[in-house]
Amino acid sequence: MRHFASIFFIFLSCIAGTPSLAQVINRGKPMRTGVMIPLHEDINPLSGELLKQKFQQAIDSGADVIVLDINSPGGFTYVTFELMDMVLDATQVETVAFIEKDAISGAALLSLACDRIIMLPTARIGDAGEIVMGEDGRFRYTEAKSRSVLAQKVRDTAEARGRPIALAEKMVDKDLVVFLATNKKTGEEKYISNKEWESLENRDEWNKGNPVREAGKEMFFTVNGKRAVELGFADEVIQDRDDLGKVLNVREPMQIIKRTWSDTFVFLLNTGFATFLLIAIGLIALVIELSAPGISVGGLTSLLCFSLFFWSRFLGGTSGWLEVLLFALGLIFIAVEFFVIPGFGFAGIGGILLILISLVMASSRGIFPETNEELNSLGGDVLTVLGAFTCFLIALFFLARYIGEIPGLSRLTLKPGVAAPVSTGNSLLAGNQTERLPAWQLVNAGDIGITASPLRPSGKIQIGDIIVDVVTEGDFIDTGCEVCVINTQGAKVTVRKLS
Repeated sequence: MRHFASIFFIFLSCIAGTPSLAQVINRGKPMRTGVMIPLHEDINPLSGELLKQKFQQAIDSGADVIVLDINSPGGFTYVTFELMDMVLDATQVETVAFIEKDAISGAALLSLACDRIIMLPTARIGDAGEIVMGEDGRFRYTEAKSRSVLAQKVRDTAEARGRPIALAEKMVDKDLVVFLATNKKTGEEKYISNKEWESLENRDEWNKGNPVREAGKEMFFTVNGKRAVELGFADEVIQDRDDLGKVLNVREPMQIIKRTWSDTFVFLLNTGFATFLLIAIGLIALVIELSAPGISVGGLTSLLCFSLFFWSRFLGGTSGWLEVLLFALGLIFIAVEFFVIPGFGFAGIGGILLILISLVMASSRGIFPETNEELNSLGGDVLTVLGAFTCFLIALFFLARYIGEIPGLSRLTLKPGVAAPVSTGNSLLAGNQTERLPAWQLVNAGDIGITASPLRPSGKIQIGDIIVDVVTEGDFIDTGCEVCVINTQGAKVTVRKLS
């Protein structure tokens, strides 16, 4: 009877089509919950941080299987290491690398860290050699120290996932040659590199075969899906994406955690050009606001720019509250220098330095780089911030030169004053000779004037026939009020309201 049942089952299988090995194994098992996360871009600090957030979201959803839909050329090594550790530590779920097209460089290493690798027949994986741009602008092989760390990371990951260690290392070391060795006594087969063969103690017990054609000298190991399965590097080949759910025994359609509009917005705000614009416009608007304090367009614009800057950095994983605190302290120092302490000294310089340091820290993943990639990334962030600050200084020069009518802003430059009589003592009595002097040079302590604009706390007053830019001790004074000059220091004229 059992033989009849077996024959009947084979007959039905022939009619319905031959099931795959995975379908036979999964037959009768309960369906699982799967979540797919696309990675269709290079691996950089921002894309890596977004992938971490999506991965944690998938875990929190209670998924049994997390599928990384990989089509990527790779990217930053240290970001790749972080993603590999994230996948290796996720022991509560099954992780699957689904490669439909290409998993190259860092993307191949990320695939290596997954529990299973499933590929299409023509998909490619490999070529994970680490390169760096030299001073001449050409890319070259990284130094031996960096290659050693990468090779050890790859060996450990391959061993943890039960994949051929020598082939995995060959992805990152072009100088290796990998061949298939067979044990003379047991018939065991395994892939061994030429370096391992030279250090093998029981070398006489093994037969050394021919080198693997994809793992010869002066090349990085790269194979398609079909060949990867033959070499034991990948777990299974499927014909198209529709077979993925059946192979994994998950409910279909699988939930796909795609990038949202806010993710795309954050990604755009983290680009170098957007960072440059946010910093430059924010600083210019900030100076305009400090020149005429109060809730104005300058203040709102500056608040919007820097809010977007730090928000995008928070979500991008490069900023925390320390950077915001340093930025706020810088603003306080500048405000103290602008309104309290005459001249331009320690408070102003310190405030500018704090702001620049906070912006650089918020743009980069660390101030103390450990690798060439981190050093290059930090250098790019510093150049972006300094470039924006230089643009701000140029804009400030033109504002002070051509838009000096903005209250307080005209104090940043020396302008010819109106024709006025030569003053004698503390008065403005008329004389026979006049000189063209800056208006603030015609004012002395004790002079009385009328506010020509609101003082908030800076603005304009009229003394006789001249208009002077002044600042109060912090009070707001309306237009048309009588004020007295209590102090003059350079271009800074301080007044007080008369009761």
